[in-house]
Amino acid sequence: MLEAIDYDLENTVFSYIPNTSETAFLGMMQGIENYLINYRKEMILEGRQNGQEIAPLNPEQLEAILSYRPRVEKLAIKDAKLRTFITDDAHRDDLVSNVYDTTYEVIKKHQDTIVLIDDSIVRGTTLEKSILRMLDRLEARKIIIVSSAPQIRYPDCYGIDMSKMRDFVAFRAVIALLEESGREDLLDQVFAQCEEAIRENRHGQKNYVQELYAPFSNEEISRKIAQIIVGEHIRAAFQVIFQTVENLHQACPKHQGDWYFTGNYPTTGGNKVVNKAFVNYMTGSLARAY
Repeated sequence: MLEAIDYDLENTVFSYIPNTSETAFLGMMQGIENYLINYRKEMILEGRQNGQEIAPLNPEQLEAILSYRPRVEKLAIKDAKLRTFITDDAHRDDLVSNVYDTTYEVIKKHQDTIVLIDDSIVRGTTLEKSILRMLDRLEARKIIIVSSAPQIRYPDCYGIDMSKMRDFVAFRAVIALLEESGREDLLDQVFAQCEEAIRENRHGQKNYVQELYAPFSNEEISRKIAQIIVGEHIRAAFQVIFQTVENLHQACPKHQGDWYFTGNYPTTGGNKVVNKAFVNYMTGSLARAY
């Protein structure tokens, strides 16, 4: 994230949406503070700035270094009574455009970068139809969405109702990448494997859908997700940064349930569900996979 803002904290405003992202936001800001501690050490103890020797710090310079804090604002405000994630498909688009409001006059137009952390990006609908359009009215130079969860690529069948592949913006991104790279035949191969496994009711069948993601890096998929979400009406530069699975395990070392992101289900039933979900996608069925 620091690389994405070119380490320019002076012209960056940090925020979060929705309220469930606050814990991740506090962790992100702790990381920023740790970075600043190291920066202050370099400035004070080594007498260097950007690698160049400088004169001893006077009291005013020293105070400026020690008192500097990242800029934090509550830019996006959500009506807590309205829940877009659990709204049915027919009404979600209408709802997301009316759920959020924003704070004006805190962004330096065409100069500041907005870094907004979200707890997860599943469909991308709320970002595309509401949050990004709202933030773009602030006329920032760049908008960066940081997801504290990795890319959600696979259905869940253990409690959270996420059963349709077409709903995941990460899956839509991979489909677009396959088409752009001329690898549509991989869709047919995986479809045939899934159909055969379901037809033969194989015990312990594998998750064949993982093969669709294999040709692409996380960064390639993230860039395509950004293109899908941003649409044609956002004037600011736009980027999406996802947590990695490896770092998620570091953050939550005692909680290893990562199948939404990796496709490594803890039961054979999970593999059956994801294969069925992909068959439903390829056949145009809107039925749930379980």
